Amino acid sequence: MSTSTAKTNWAQFIPLVTVFFFWGFVAASNDILIPVFRKAFDLTQGQSQLVSVAFYVAYTVGSIIYMIISYLTKGDLINRIGYKNSLALGLVISALGTLLFYPAANMHSFPLMLSGLFTVALGFSLQQTVANPLAIALGPITTGSQRLTLAGGINNLGTTIGPLIVSFAIFGAATSTNTEMSIESVKTPYLVLGAAFLIVAVMLKMSSIPDKPVAVVEDANEEQSSRTSALQFPQLILGMIAIFVYVGVEVSTASNLPAYMEKNLGFLTKDIAPFISLYWASLMIGRWTGAVEAFTDNMNTQKFLRFLAPYLAFGVFLAVNKFMDHDLSHFYVYALIILVLILADMASKGNPARMLLIFSALGIVALLVGMATTGMTSVYAFTSVGLFCSTLWPCIFTLAISGLGKHTSQGSSFLIMMIMGGGIVSWLQGYIADMSNIHMSYIVGVFCFVYLAFYAWKVSGILKSQGIDFDKKVSGGH
Repeated sequence: MSTSTAKTNWAQFIPLVTVFFFWGFVAASNDILIPVFRKAFDLTQGQSQLVSVAFYVAYTVGSIIYMIISYLTKGDLINRIGYKNSLALGLVISALGTLLFYPAANMHSFPLMLSGLFTVALGFSLQQTVANPLAIALGPITTGSQRLTLAGGINNLGTTIGPLIVSFAIFGAATSTNTEMSIESVKTPYLVLGAAFLIVAVMLKMSSIPDKPVAVVEDANEEQSSRTSALQFPQLILGMIAIFVYVGVEVSTASNLPAYMEKNLGFLTKDIAPFISLYWASLMIGRWTGAVEAFTDNMNTQKFLRFLAPYLAFGVFLAVNKFMDHDLSHFYVYALIILVLILADMASKGNPARMLLIFSALGIVALLVGMATTGMTSVYAFTSVGLFCSTLWPCIFTLAISGLGKHTSQGSSFLIMMIMGGGIVSWLQGYIADMSNIHMSYIVGVFCFVYLAFYAWKVSGILKSQGIDFDKKVSGGH
């Protein structure tokens, strides 16, 4: 390991996490667009989930384009043009996507709206392929998972604020029944977002982020040298399915929640935004908790921060909603559910496989409780899925690319490809909801968590057979 990666490089890490913020902002805002589009374009629940399909399938298409270009030019595209240039290019593509919202709103065109979201996510695909391994590489491998968790925490600052701002932009100027005006008012927030993408592209280009990080192109060991493709590593193959079902359950739980709250609980569309915000804030709460080890090696400080960080994140959620003048009385009881998260985080002891197993089990419990109850209890149960999804992305990503060496960016691209699970699982749940009812459709998420628990159990043995043991690595980091 090079000395440059002995500690987290904050000067490079901080500019990098701005792109994580944008991914969250846009992804969570989709949950507000879904019920608005459903009314404005008179769609079924299954059809409204095409918003998720267009957005998340773009990640797959982006990864395939990246691989085809790499194959035709006989070399890895990102390694050739550099990590920094790839990030900037991805932001420019996303900015072009936001421009499509203007004609789409003027023409009242659902397909053009979907095309805009697709193009934004196409840019995100390239950004994600670069930024995830880069976040792991900007410091010691022992805290790579925690650094990715921290980046995810910034991502969820975006997911917490996104639904509230987009909801305000749409409903602030119109009532929930005046959908004609709602579609028109989608234009402004997305044009502002496009301008922000371009500003950050320039900022990243001028930053000190390395074009070829040392940890990603380190010398290959025997295990890596004998394999010619990332697909020859079983931890990656099983990890690809894990990313598919993880993003699936994370997105579908939230994107079907507005319809559940409208149909089963009688909520108005415009009053649902704070609950969608709480769902995505739950991911932020969990990720701030899981990122504690990236800040300090001191065990006592870590114990203190494990309790402070989640409630600090919860405080951010409450403060933002107070600022938006929302009623907070529904949310105070959630502080008790956060205790479950803290205890689960402590039980995992920083091992990504153990954390994946514990959190998947809690995700199953949360969904089953939500399906077995009604009223606000079911809403809290479904919302708490956000807490238990919170650290699964960095756990799966770290486990899946461990030991890939020179195949890391290729492996990363395969994982990003599987983000399409967010669209496909959401659509599947929406389809099942149309066939039966939304309440019972959450069984889809239960099956997703069952696979994640299986992957957590299986991957530990696979990595140990390759000489990778996270318990030893993590303990060595203290």
